Amino acid sequence: MDLFSHAYGHVNQPLAEKLRPKNLDEVLGQEHAIGEKTPLGVLLREGQLQNLIIWGPPGTGKTSFAQVLAHHVKAFFQSLNAVDAGAKALKEAGDEGRRRRLEQQQKTLLFVDEIHRFNKAQQDVLLPFVEKGDLYIVGATTENPSYELNRALLSRCRVIEFKRLEQRHLILLIEKALQAENKKKEDVFVAAAIENLIHLSDGDGRRILNNLEIILAVERTGKFKSLFPLTHESMNQILSQPPMAYDKKSQQHYDCISAFIKSVRGSDPNAAIYYLARMLKGGEDPVFIARRLVILASEDIGNAEPRALPLAIAALQAVELVGMPEARISLAQATTFLASCPKSNRSYLAINKALELVEKTGSLDVPLHLRSLSDDGNYKYPHDHPKAWVEQTYLPAALAHEEIYSPSQLGSEKNLKEYLAWLKQT
Repeated sequence: MDLFSHAYGHVNQPLAEKLRPKNLDEVLGQEHAIGEKTPLGVLLREGQLQNLIIWGPPGTGKTSFAQVLAHHVKAFFQSLNAVDAGAKALKEAGDEGRRRRLEQQQKTLLFVDEIHRFNKAQQDVLLPFVEKGDLYIVGATTENPSYELNRALLSRCRVIEFKRLEQRHLILLIEKALQAENKKKEDVFVAAAIENLIHLSDGDGRRILNNLEIILAVERTGKFKSLFPLTHESMNQILSQPPMAYDKKSQQHYDCISAFIKSVRGSDPNAAIYYLARMLKGGEDPVFIARRLVILASEDIGNAEPRALPLAIAALQAVELVGMPEARISLAQATTFLASCPKSNRSYLAINKALELVEKTGSLDVPLHLRSLSDDGNYKYPHDHPKAWVEQTYLPAALAHEEIYSPSQLGSEKNLKEYLAWLKQT
């Protein structure tokens, strides 16, 4: 590339690319994870490269962080996307990393975008290269790594969470972008329009820069002078985005999901389906809604209706399988069923009580007759007795009289309560 091409290419770079951070301190909004006063931030600034999995929503700086980290530690930077990187490409990257380490004493930072899309075999290809230091992995994912990555790879990586950018970070991005384009803020926006631009970004730095780039491109044409400085209404006209009826960043998000959960818990299917529609119409992530239903099925329904949990899980799988708009039907089915079920939180209370007991009493001795290698002959095999039950102690001695789970009188849980009482009848 000649000098003219290089300069021309820089001028015509997208704002999101032009404003990428040049060092670790310029990565916005992630001070909690990589700030100069955090343990990880100190290690990285000292040049101690780590294998990392970065979990966070889009537009929070995951790719930019990987690039500046590689530059900071003077590592060779290679980027792959898990969607199209097969085992062959991973092995080639590992072999090149080994050669670079042995021949040039240079580290290789392999950035893997959407790393959650790797299957187990692909993840296994990386392991020997990571273990020997041929590759340092920085994987980016929007999904919970605990669910999507295998334990072997996770054990070799440190998981850090990147959060949505806050308003102060987004304002700083706007100011940097306007400065880079030699524009004055007051010539482009009124105050309400800046608030709307931030509102539409939903904490996504890339989105706010992309929208800002469209606005500045329109302004440069000189054909729409009457629109500037932009108001709330004229900005929506340029971006072709009507005002959002539901903002995933504002109090409406929290109020709607709270009302949804409480309507299901309160056995009001009409209200539950209404708030479901509000959230879907507003652009809420349907996977987020489905996951809340899975939690509800155990926390608020439990054993009062054992079919609730498998139905909620099936709805989550259906949402992930078919996507919107068809997924709304599965969500509606799960929502109305869960709202119409008998309710019990006894399982939820039981695990909380058990955890409190463990915290309070520590590692009490397991009764001798229950231990895996016990041969004292005191264990009684329930199936050798009428009712397939026999009275014996299962809890540690200090907790022998604790009642942790107490079934309710509602739904199927009533049957469990009656069955447990029947067992103890002589």
